[in-house]
Amino acid sequence: MTANELRSKYIEFFKLNEHAQIQGKSLLPDNDPTVLFTTAGMHPLVPYILGQEHPSGKKLVDYQKCIRTGDIDSVGDPSHLTFFEMLGNWSLGDYFKEGAIRMSWEFLTSPEWLGIPPEKIGVTVFKGDETAPRDEESARVWRELGVPEERISYRPRSDNWWGPAGVTGPCGPDSEMFYDFGKESCGPDCAPGCSCGKWLEIWNDVFMQYNKRADGDYEPLARTCVDTGMGIERTITVLNGEKSVYDTEIFAPIISAIERASGCTYGASMEKDRSIRIIADHIRASTFILGDPKAVTPSNVGAGYVLRRLIRRAVRHGKKLGIQGVLLAPIAEAIIEGLRGPYPELEENRVFLIEELNKEEKKFSETLHKGEKEFEKILPNLLKNPQKIMSGRLAFKLYDTYGFPIELTAELAAEAGLTVNREEFDEAFKKHQELSRAQSGEVFKGGLIDHSETAAKYHTATHLLHRALRIVLGDHVAQKGSNITMDRMRFDFSHEKAMTPAEVADVEAIVNKQIQRDLPVTMEVMSLDAAKTSGAIALFGEKYDSYVKVYIMGDFSKEVCGGPHVEHTGVLGKFHIQKEQSSSAGVRRIRAVLE
Repeated sequence: MTANELRSKYIEFFKLNEHAQIQGKSLLPDNDPTVLFTTAGMHPLVPYILGQEHPSGKKLVDYQKCIRTGDIDSVGDPSHLTFFEMLGNWSLGDYFKEGAIRMSWEFLTSPEWLGIPPEKIGVTVFKGDETAPRDEESARVWRELGVPEERISYRPRSDNWWGPAGVTGPCGPDSEMFYDFGKESCGPDCAPGCSCGKWLEIWNDVFMQYNKRADGDYEPLARTCVDTGMGIERTITVLNGEKSVYDTEIFAPIISAIERASGCTYGASMEKDRSIRIIADHIRASTFILGDPKAVTPSNVGAGYVLRRLIRRAVRHGKKLGIQGVLLAPIAEAIIEGLRGPYPELEENRVFLIEELNKEEKKFSETLHKGEKEFEKILPNLLKNPQKIMSGRLAFKLYDTYGFPIELTAELAAEAGLTVNREEFDEAFKKHQELSRAQSGEVFKGGLIDHSETAAKYHTATHLLHRALRIVLGDHVAQKGSNITMDRMRFDFSHEKAMTPAEVADVEAIVNKQIQRDLPVTMEVMSLDAAKTSGAIALFGEKYDSYVKVYIMGDFSKEVCGGPHVEHTGVLGKFHIQKEQSSSAGVRRIRAVLE
């Protein structure tokens, strides 16, 4: 079975079970600074899990592109990926544990659908703790479906509790489904959920029962919801009897492109295979980040920093394979070719993403050159050391100042007959990580979930700003992304040149006038075609469902949107633009506050 076939079967099954298909959303969440990327299929649906009514109803199905960077060091093993596709079905106050589990089992085991032998499936359920009780309801349903007791494993919170996606938000126990590869058990405690390689997780049913508040307490949700997720890459691995996600048809054209560039053969060497897998995963993730309608570019902060790290790690492993020429663009072309069907935005943004990959690869090559020259400068003094040891502090300086990877420092040192004090380097690097984490915590503290009233005010202000920009600069202006914290808003928009001080002042004045008019903010649910016909603005490149919410602010603004809003503009206070600057080619950025 191919990934395209699995995607289609999943959507078809849940449509037959009265679910409405909705569109997957951007990899870059709008107005939620608690996370850098969409980490799961449920992330775009958080407002609806918290109680908002979804325009398409209470039972939904979709496929969603996701990125998780917590396991980046595990990428290269048989199952871990940075970018992955998640199939999801949702109940917003409709069915709960029993309904979700029975549908999961039918789709997995019925010959009409995936036809996995029931004896190859094991499951896990939440064992309970001081916060929530043992999930006996899920275990009962699994037993009724014929899953034997020895294949039902009770696991702790670290394994069987999902969420929240950010610091706060909806969460609850989950029940996960694992495929048994048939390997020998690693010991008497080996059961579904064990990481020895016998079991591979392919589906997760999350039962959203609680909302975690900013103070750390859990409160019951007004309505229980179900969020389920099936990873396309892992499921295809199982269905086709492969040993690794990288051995599937999903990665075949990507790995072929790497083989052509490197002259290496995948499967010939464990060490080289790991580098090939890392390159394949990291360029795939980078291609999707840059191909997103709300694309960021490589930088030293936030999502841009993650993108830069992925690209540079891919280039570094390319050099380990002996690749001397351009690496990224040809592999990205293979990725676009294979996935432009379900993700047409890759084709639409092809020119931009290839240009950005080429720029970053060139920049990193220059960085490596500078680092090598700096190493050559300090080498004579290093060779005077009778112990032939390079201090970890000096190695960290090369990393911190020049972006020079420790692995390359160690290679150059070894060629000169030296070793690097890795323990000292790791200590310095750990301090650097802790500082970065603390700074990131300050930057991303807050958000929609933590400060809903503040978020609603700033979110409403983005509509007024968007309309004001179109009035002053022209109808070519389109929102390209936004970010909100409890302290400010950031708004990216298409425009080729810097705004003049007079233009900035005019925009600010228009927004403040609409705030003073105290316009009513109303919402209507309508078809996407009706919304566009009525003059509502929809974001360029955004994927919308058949029915959407349209927010209307008096006679001034009408926009398709799913975020939180105030009831009238007079509560916003005074709008002030702090800065207008370039974000990327053809995109400007405004930072503003409500005072």
